[in-house]
Amino acid sequence: MALVNVDDLVKNYRLGSAQVPALRGVSFDIEAGRMVSIMGPSGSGKSTLLHLIGGLDSPSSGSVVIDGRDLSELGDEDLTVFRRESLGFIFQFFNLLPTMTAWENVALPRLLGGAKLRDVRPRAVELLEKVGLAERVEHKPSQLSGGEMQRVAIARALVAEPLLVLADEPTGNLDSESGQAVLELLRRVVTEEGATVVIVTHDEKAAFMGDRVIKLKDGRLEE
Repeated sequence: MALVNVDDLVKNYRLGSAQVPALRGVSFDIEAGRMVSIMGPSGSGKSTLLHLIGGLDSPSSGSVVIDGRDLSELGDEDLTVFRRESLGFIFQFFNLLPTMTAWENVALPRLLGGAKLRDVRPRAVELLEKVGLAERVEHKPSQLSGGEMQRVAIARALVAEPLLVLADEPTGNLDSESGQAVLELLRRVVTEEGATVVIVTHDEKAAFMGDRVIKLKDGRLEE
């Protein structure tokens, strides 16, 4: 069985009295242990699709099933727990807390789940070492480069050992060298950690680092 099943997904937004379609009946499966890229021009619906897969928004119709769980059947509290424990998120603008050190930022998802700081620290430090930031464990975001902040964000996405990692334009705010390093790191996350990674990008170079490319245009699949 596929890890992710997207079935006839439709998303409409209301603009005044009009319905604006963002997704128009998108269906596909994602196998576990793969790196999949979703690409398309601006307005194609790719970020909307990622938000629906991540349970950050709800579809107008259709379904997203992850590891056998239909997200539309989860209540708000259960969905929050599912996102925290089963999904890892990487954003274009890092979303690190400025008052926390690198390792504390990595530990945050586990802390929100009720874990104690001292219990999470070894795992957070281990992940920072794996992403090449052993010397930056106690640094705050203001002391890190853009590429380093994105690597902290990747470590944070992995701290709960999620079923699925979702990355929204993870290289969009980086220079080409840092962006390439982040892509290679995500590739290693799949091969070494056995993770499943879905990347939204408009960059063909980033897209073709994956095992599969899903193309969207005007809210429809063009795989």
